[in-house]
Amino acid sequence: MAKQTWKPGNSLYPLPAVMVSCRGKDGKDNIITIGWTGTICSDPAMTYVSIRKERYSYDLIKESGEFVINLTTKALARATDYCGVKSGRDVDKFKEMNLTKEEASVINAPMIGESPVNIECRVTEVKPLGSHDMFMAEVVAVHADEKYMDEKGKFSLIDADPIAYCHGTYYTLGEKLGTFGYSVKKKESKAANRKVNKHSAK
Repeated sequence: MAKQTWKPGNSLYPLPAVMVSCRGKDGKDNIITIGWTGTICSDPAMTYVSIRKERYSYDLIKESGEFVINLTTKALARATDYCGVKSGRDVDKFKEMNLTKEEASVINAPMIGESPVNIECRVTEVKPLGSHDMFMAEVVAVHADEKYMDEKGKFSLIDADPIAYCHGTYYTLGEKLGTFGYSVKKKESKAANRKVNKHSAK
């Protein structure tokens, strides 16, 4: 199979497209859409966002040391894009996108009410990396919309129709291919069936 060799670049796709909400020391709130984000540790729960220094939210988060990662959905796709191309210096994104502002429970920052999951974060370290600085943060609280809970209390984010970002385009997720560990379970199941059939044949 022929493959082209490219110069080093960001080719890790798809990415989560999240809306990060924050509050400045002057009390002004803002939302920035982020693609450079992810999990960096499970215990303690830690995440990160990488932001260019020239972005309006950069200084707000650096000053406050706090932010909220709001997961996005198909219904929030337009707002997600808008909050990524418009600057909080010029517009009130909550107002323009008719988003509900809710207060976080631990940190001093707003959450987006329409988001199915809000992750409150407190910055532990800022790493200058070049075009972006990485804000490493500890997760201090998580809020999940009860309408995506089943009768057993299990949360199903897929029911919220989450979106992802890939090479400049937003997508909804596709068909389910399997659950974690299904490749091993499948083999184990076949082996178990062979044992049962062997016993039945005797």
